[in-house]
Order: sequence, then C-alpha cells, then structure tokens
Amino acid sequence: MLTVLLLIVSNVFMVIAWYGHLKFKETPLLSVIFISWGIAFFEYCFQVPANRYGHGQFTTTQLKVIQMIVTLVVFSIFVVTYMGEPLAWNHLVAFVLLVAAGFFVFGFESPTPTIGGEPMTNTHPITNTDPITNTEPSSDAKDVVDNSRIRSEHHSSQRVE
Repeated sequence: MLTVLLLIVSNVFMVIAWYGHLKFKETPLLSVIFISWGIAFFEYCFQVPANRYGHGQFTTTQLKVIQMIVTLVVFSIFVVTYMGEPLAWNHLVAFVLLVAAGFFVFGFESPTPTIGGEPMTNTHPITNTDPITNTEPSSDAKDVVDNSRIRSEHHSSQRVE
C-alpha cells in the first residue's frame, strides 16, 4: 500500500509539472521549463522510493501497470478539476482497458523476481535492512536471505580450482 501512496503523490507532482503550465501560456517557455523541472524534482522524490520499495513486492511490469493506472486516475481528476475539461466516453473506455491490463498483470501468476538467479528480497544487499524504514526484515524474509547465502556459499565451495 505504501508503494501505491507514494505513486499517487508522485503523480500529483508529475501532472502539475507537465500540464499545470498550460493555463499560463503568457509565461516565457524557458521559465516554464525551469519551474516544471523544479516541480518534477519532487515527483522523483516519491517515484524513486515507490519503485525501490515496491520492487520485490511487485514485479517491474506490475509496478509499471500500477503507475499507469494511478497516472490516469490523477490525470483525469486534474483535467476535470483544474483544466475544466470534460471526460468523454472514449476516455472512460481507455481507463477500463488500463484496469483490464491490471487484471492481466495481477490476475495470473508471475515468475518470482530474481537478481543473479537468486530470489529477490526487499532489503539492502549489504546491511540487510528495509530501504525505507532502515529496519531488519521479518523472520520469514531473513530465511529467504539466509537460505540464498547458504546456497551461494555451497556453490562457491564446490568450485573446481
């Protein structure tokens, strides 16, 4: 849920940075570029942690589909409330199709994400801590990490020299 909340906040900044200036067409383009770039900085401050924290809980493809659905919802609210533009039937159909994409990405079993052939965990590889909370993982997550280290040590001890 934290991933989705971070993506929502990120997308609010993104939509403002990308489209908010359209109401201020008299503002010089170079100024708009720098202002938008400054707003987009805050988008990245939420987007990057959302992807880092969510990767392992979700596959990369699942993260992208979540992000696309969140973007469409945030953008739709922005267009109606800030820009004053109505949503047409074809916009709603597009939204339904994106939700269908979410069904196909989440509705079927996906392969377990791996790094270097080992099951991926949501912890820092050296400190073994959660990247957001900086705390140690639960005992279940520790078992995955410890088992992967045992396998890796086992394989390295079997190397022929």
